[in-house]
Amino acid sequence: MVPFLKKFFPSVLRKGAEAKTNMYCMYDSQVLTAFTSSLYIAGLAASLVASRLTAVLGRRNIMVLGGCTFLVGAAINGGAANITMLILGRILLGLGVGFTNQATPVYLSEVAPAKWRGAFNTGFQFFIGIGVVAANCINYGTAKRTWGWRLSLGLAVVPAAIMTIGALLISDTPSSLVERGKLSQAKESLVKVRGKLSDVEAELAELMKCSEIAKAANQEPFVTIFERQYRPHLVMSIAIPFFQQVTGINIIAFYAPVLFQSVGFGSDSALIASIILGLVNLCSILVSTFVVDRSGRRFLFLAGGIQMFVCQIAVACVLAATTGVSGTRHISKGYAILVLVLMCIYAAGFGWSWGPLSWLIPSEIFPMKIRPTGQSISVAVNFGTTFVLSQTFLTMLCHFKYGTFLFYSGWIAAMTIFVALFLPETKGIPLDSMYAVWERHWYWGRFVQGTPQGHSQ
Repeated sequence: MVPFLKKFFPSVLRKGAEAKTNMYCMYDSQVLTAFTSSLYIAGLAASLVASRLTAVLGRRNIMVLGGCTFLVGAAINGGAANITMLILGRILLGLGVGFTNQATPVYLSEVAPAKWRGAFNTGFQFFIGIGVVAANCINYGTAKRTWGWRLSLGLAVVPAAIMTIGALLISDTPSSLVERGKLSQAKESLVKVRGKLSDVEAELAELMKCSEIAKAANQEPFVTIFERQYRPHLVMSIAIPFFQQVTGINIIAFYAPVLFQSVGFGSDSALIASIILGLVNLCSILVSTFVVDRSGRRFLFLAGGIQMFVCQIAVACVLAATTGVSGTRHISKGYAILVLVLMCIYAAGFGWSWGPLSWLIPSEIFPMKIRPTGQSISVAVNFGTTFVLSQTFLTMLCHFKYGTFLFYSGWIAAMTIFVALFLPETKGIPLDSMYAVWERHWYWGRFVQGTPQGHSQ
C-alpha cells in the first residue's frame, strides 16, 4: 500500500517512480524483506524452545501461549509509529506462529482416529488457507485508505483472540496427559475425542505402556533422535519442510501483490490476483482433505510435484519470451493473465500435496518419546528455510529475473524424486504401529531392522 511504503519504505516508492525501472528490481529492498522475514527467524527460535515446553506444559497450553504472543504482536504492528515497532511486532508474531506450528499438528495427529488422521491434519493447512484469503480481502478493502495498513495489520488480533480462547476451551491430548502423569484427565480426554460409547481402556493402556517405555529409556530426546534407528525420522523431519519451502509457494504467497504488479497488473489488480490465488489454494486443500486417506500420501506428493514443476517452467518461459532478458520490456495484459492462470494451477498442485502433507507427515511418523522433538526440528527447518528465501527473494528476482522460477522448478524436480524413492506410505496406520512402515522399506529397513524401536512407540 502506498501510504505504508511512504511511511516506512520510501526508497521502494522512489525506485518505482524511476522512468526505466527494471520490472524485476522495483521492490528490491533489504529493509522491506527484513519486515517480512523477521517473523520467520523469530518463529525458528520459538520452535526450538517449544519442543521442551510442549512436552512439559502440554500441547494445548503452548497453543494458548502462541495465541497470546500473536495477539500482542498484532496490536504493536497495528499501532506502529516507526520501523522498529513494525519489526518488533513481526518478531512477536513469529514467536506466536512458532509455538502454534509446533503444537497444533501434533495435537491433531494425537487426537484423530488413525483412519481419518490425514483429513484432520489437512484441516490445519485448510484454515491457514482461509487466513490467507481473508488477509488478502482485507488488504484489498483497506488499500484506498491512508490508515488502511494499520487496520490490515491490526485486525490480526481477531484470529489471535479466537485461537487463544478456543485453545482454553479444549482438553489436552491423551498422549500428552499420560506423558505428564495425569491419567484420570487422559481418560476423560479420550472419552471426549472418541465418544462416550467407545471402549477407551485399551487405547489408554497402550498410551501408558508407550509412556513407561519412553521414561525408562530416560534419554535426552535431542540425543535420541540422532540414533541410527531414528535416521529415517530425522531425515524426513528435515527434508520435508525444507522441500516444502523450496517449492517457492510461501515466497509467491508473501510477495504475490509485488509479483503481479511487477508483471503488468496495476496495484488493485495485483491484490485481486492475490485473492484469486488464495481461493484456488483453498479449494485444492479441500480436495486433499477428501483424498488423502483414500489415495494415500505418496500419490498426492508425486502428482502435486509434477504439476508444480510444469507450471514453474511455463511461467519462466512466458516471462522470458515477453519481458526479455533485461526485464525492461512491458508485459501485455494477456500474458500477465496467463502468468496468473499458471500460478493458480501451481497453487492448486501445492494445495493438494505439499501444503497439507508437509505438516501431516512429520506429525505422524515419530514415536511418542521423540514426537515433540521431531516436530520441533521440522518447524525450525521450515522457518529457517523460509527466512533465507524470503530475505533473498526480491534480490534474487532482481538478478535471476525469470530464472528465479527455473531455480524453484529444479528443487521441485529433486523433491518429487526424493518422495518417489524414500517416502513410504503411511495412510491408515496407527501411530503406535508406524515402525513397521520403515522396517519394510527398501532403504530405511537397514537402519531400523533388528532394533528395539518397534517396541518403544
